[in-house]
Order: sequence, then structure tokens, then C-alpha cells
Amino acid sequence: MSAEKKPSTGSQLLIDVGPLLVFFAANYLAPVPPALKIFVATGAFMAAMVAAMIYSALRFGKISPMLWFSGVLVVVMGGVTIWLHDETFIKVKPTLYYLFVSALLGFGLLKGKPLLKMVLGSAYPGLEEEGWRKLTRNWAVFFLFLAALNEAVWRNSSTEFWIGFKLWGAIPLTFLFAAANIPMLLRHGLNRDEAIPEEPGPIE
Repeated sequence: MSAEKKPSTGSQLLIDVGPLLVFFAANYLAPVPPALKIFVATGAFMAAMVAAMIYSALRFGKISPMLWFSGVLVVVMGGVTIWLHDETFIKVKPTLYYLFVSALLGFGLLKGKPLLKMVLGSAYPGLEEEGWRKLTRNWAVFFLFLAALNEAVWRNSSTEFWIGFKLWGAIPLTFLFAAANIPMLLRHGLNRDEAIPEEPGPIE
């Protein structure tokens, strides 16, 4: 069996962000009545997520645990959305994902194991244990914030606004937050020349 390949930054972004971009494109371009766009987009999202998992398995010899979780969540919540013709389920999916990741990171901290080190170790060379603890704490809090924000947006706005928020709000916020952690990481031994800023898992 060939050695496991590590995804490049571009390939990782394709796997993590690609399905979500397909969701946005399908929602805006699908030639169906506005009320049906969310369901067409959900179906496209499910297909794109499965394709991303297959691509990861074939190209790099693995599907990460977070990609597995995100993929299963998309297929299950998306399937229920289409089956019941109720968009609530696909809107709640990001909240469930954010809460799960936040709880997982928080549990690791309580056990004295910053789990991000296991996931992103090669992306942040030279980072000290204190840096990993702070980074894990910061992401755990940030994902809690995103969960609350997603709930506030979908419960108090239209479907179109919620989709726009995911594209122009949640994604930029995630990348900005990843970049905002860099100064702290540099103070804790991060090798700037070799670092590859990443976020822990697919963007929801």
C-alpha cells in the first residue's frame, strides 16, 4: 500500500470549503422557484460533501474524523430537510457541528490534551504546549460563538439572509479568527516561515 499523502493547502481548502461553495452556487443559480432553491441547494450540498469525502479517500488515502462527522451530518440533516420539505434541519446543522467541535475541544482541555495538536500539529511547527492550549481554548470559545450566532440569524431572518450570512459572515469570520491567533502563536514558539494557518475542520 502506498504511503499516506498529506493534502496541500489548496486541496484541503477544496475539501473543506468546496461543498459549501456548491451549496451557495446551487441556491443562487438553480432555475426553480425561490421557495424551492434551498432544497435544490441542500441536495447539491449533500452530493458535493460525499464527493469531497471520496476525493479525500482516493487522493490522500484517508478521510479525517472531522470530515466524516461533517459529511454524515450533512447527509442526515440534508436528507431530513428534503424528505420533510422543512429547511429548519439544514439551518440547524451548523449549530450542531459548532457545538460538537467546541465540546470536543473543551473536553480535551479538561483532560489536559489540546486536541488541536493532533489535528494541526504539522501546520504550526515549533509551537509550545502553552500555545496549543491557548489555541484550543480560543477555537472552543469561537465555535460556541458561531453556534449562538447561527441560531440568532436563522431564527430571526429569511432563508436568503441566512445563506448570505454563511457566505459573507461565517466564512470570513472563520478565516479572520484563524489569522488573529497568529500573534499569540508567534509568542509561543511558532515558526512563521513554515506555518500554514488552518482552521480545525470543514467550514460549516
